[in-house]
Amino acid sequence: MNHLNKLILVFSIFLFLTSCNNKKSTSLKLSNFPELELNRGDLLLCGDPNFGEVSFALSCSYDLRDAFNLGLTLMHSFEYAEAEKAFVSVLDQDSECLMAYWGTAMSILNHPLSFRQNPESLKRGEELLKVAKTLTPNNEREKDYIDAVSIYFKDWQTVDTKTRKLNYESKMEELYIKYPNDVETAVFYSLSVLATADLNDKTYSKQKKSGKILEKLFETYPNHPGIAHYIIHNYDSPELAHLALNTARKYADIAPSSAHAQHMPSHIFTRLGLWKESIKSNIDSANSAVCYAESVNPNANWVSEIHALDYLVYAYLQLGDNENAQLEMDKMEQIKEVFPADHFASAYALIAVPSRLAIENKNWELATQLELPKTKLDWDKAHWPKAMLHFSRALGFSNTGDSSAAENELKSLMILRDKLIEAKNTYETGQVNIQIEAIRGWIEYSKGNSEKAIEYMKLASKLESETSKAAVTPGEIIPADELLADLYLALNKPKKALEMYKLNLEGHPFRFNGIYGAAKAAEKLNDIKLAIYYFDQLVKLSSGTNSSRQEISEAIEFIMINSTAIANNV
Repeated sequence: MNHLNKLILVFSIFLFLTSCNNKKSTSLKLSNFPELELNRGDLLLCGDPNFGEVSFALSCSYDLRDAFNLGLTLMHSFEYAEAEKAFVSVLDQDSECLMAYWGTAMSILNHPLSFRQNPESLKRGEELLKVAKTLTPNNEREKDYIDAVSIYFKDWQTVDTKTRKLNYESKMEELYIKYPNDVETAVFYSLSVLATADLNDKTYSKQKKSGKILEKLFETYPNHPGIAHYIIHNYDSPELAHLALNTARKYADIAPSSAHAQHMPSHIFTRLGLWKESIKSNIDSANSAVCYAESVNPNANWVSEIHALDYLVYAYLQLGDNENAQLEMDKMEQIKEVFPADHFASAYALIAVPSRLAIENKNWELATQLELPKTKLDWDKAHWPKAMLHFSRALGFSNTGDSSAAENELKSLMILRDKLIEAKNTYETGQVNIQIEAIRGWIEYSKGNSEKAIEYMKLASKLESETSKAAVTPGEIIPADELLADLYLALNKPKKALEMYKLNLEGHPFRFNGIYGAAKAAEKLNDIKLAIYYFDQLVKLSSGTNSSRQEISEAIEFIMINSTAIANNV
């Protein structure tokens, strides 16, 4: 994308979006509530000004429907800052438009799938809804919608996020039953079901329930951005990803102006090992995000770009393409400031990317040298991302024979785990527990205690098999099954190693190191045909890349030598 040609777009048919000075005179003035800090201004968009199609039966002025629907499409692709502007523009024209308060509050809430919610945003939404509740609803549905969103903000200082999500889901279920023909009610209900899904539930009961609602809707509304988007989120797991492949390939075309819509299909591509499609998806997303950042905050990087780079680097590494992975890493090293500053995905990606580059290449010396990024963030609150850093360093020290240094990193992991327990963050606590058990295993390996090493790594593998990955990440720094297989191979137990590599590849198809490990295990078992099969997969996987990975050269040489030998013996 040529950023000089970006569109800083103000729709001519929405001239009233430009500022609060164009407000329509009504009996209620938002200016009477100075404590409200609402996001106003021109819509800043890049590329094709299209975010999909929705149609909401709005009881406010007919002239405001296009602006309201625009805000709704933006919200459905998680473009919350611009969605808020669109809804506030409606309020500035008609400050008694109750559904615009709902839309603004939903935009302020920002990402209902997140584990945590911003206190400042919750306070803003709470104050906004106090104003909304002074108004008389035009109909019962408006009251229901306001009551529903209010649940997210009610008693937010004392009621935890998980409980408020469950309460919201219960209310949305009431509305889903009450308004069976209302598309948006069904879509937002399905999202509330997904938002309360337990990532430790490997039956994916809520994801399937939500997905079933959306799949039926998608048949009738194929250009609805929320339906496509949330189908992908529901099926973002190895077991379900195939159900969303067709949708993933459509979503970017439904909302071409959204950086998130460009990125989101790569969640499914990653689950299925479709690395080249993932790369294209995230290049487009990152370019769109850069374009947006240049308009909003040219001195900082938007979280959507950073999130896309994490997925992009992960995909390059699975092709053995270190050169392009390093180019993206170089970009990340230049990032000094991000916005929003408190977004968890930025902290996660900024640590995950350098950790992946070291661990995927088994560059243990580099792993020991990993440090916190110099990007301006509140790292004291980033417990799980910081745990990945200490995990990667501990692996590096364990594999370079420095068990004492590895034990110090383990202590840091345990401190971070305890902080997550204190914060009642169950999922992230579980993820760090997996890392702790894995590092205990590799410390024992470095000390020569093979049985204890296997015991700890088997526990890490079991714990990871009982949980799902969060949407913030393309995958673990290294899957526990693969790490256990690596341990078996290091301990000269190739049969056990091959079993675990095969199991790992079922959940993480076409992972470079998983395929290579399986080939090496088969070679040690003297199963030449199987070794050729896996080495051939590796060569095909990296075709079209200028890979410097020595594993590729080894695979080509092995195939050449042994294919001839097998042919001569036939």
